[in-house]
Amino acid sequence: MTAFRSLIFLVWFATLSLLMSLLLWPVLVSRSATLWLSRTWARATLWGLKVFAGIGFEVRGLPPTGPVLVASKHMSMWDTLALFLVLDSPSIVLKRELLYIPFYGWFLWRAAAIPIDRSARASALRKMSQAAKHALGEGRPLLIFPEGTRKKPGAAPDYKPGVAGLYGMLEVPCVPVALNSGVYWTSFLKHPGTITLEFLEVIPPGLKRGAFMALLEKRIETATAALLP
Repeated sequence: MTAFRSLIFLVWFATLSLLMSLLLWPVLVSRSATLWLSRTWARATLWGLKVFAGIGFEVRGLPPTGPVLVASKHMSMWDTLALFLVLDSPSIVLKRELLYIPFYGWFLWRAAAIPIDRSARASALRKMSQAAKHALGEGRPLLIFPEGTRKKPGAAPDYKPGVAGLYGMLEVPCVPVALNSGVYWTSFLKHPGTITLEFLEVIPPGLKRGAFMALLEKRIETATAALLP
């Protein structure tokens, strides 16, 4: 039954994405229209996930608004969809390769993306920080996944230094986020249940690099472990 419901959701997701991309791609000329379309697509995707696969979600804590750095655990594609909806028009730091995906990548670039070329290192961080400052200047949150890739539930953490670089350059509060989406969204299979997304205690600006990284990892990993079965 789980495999069948997962297949139905996959058909829904693929059909929805293809139709919205092919029929509405001209809105790329307007960022506001692209944002509307992207949010509509995300809502429809999560609606299908609930109806066809039996996966809902709950939000704990207060979603931050304004110019803050949001650092989230990353377990599945669900994380990007849900955080894009829950946060107030966030900019999202992500791998440049994702922007090369036809239609999907173009919408992502126009709506929210701050791409990073991880092979460029120092220069990539400078470009990312400039784009991040612009987004924060517009009063929007900045979302980053500090491990840089998806992690299976219970896997050893691997936090990259980029998040500390941004935190130090931007001098804004950081809101850690814990979640357990990987328990329910596992590649093709979608297991029924309720995903929890939890906004944690704010880390104030001004901490030393090492202290910030240690505190960020401790808060996210401790809270994430508490959400796992």
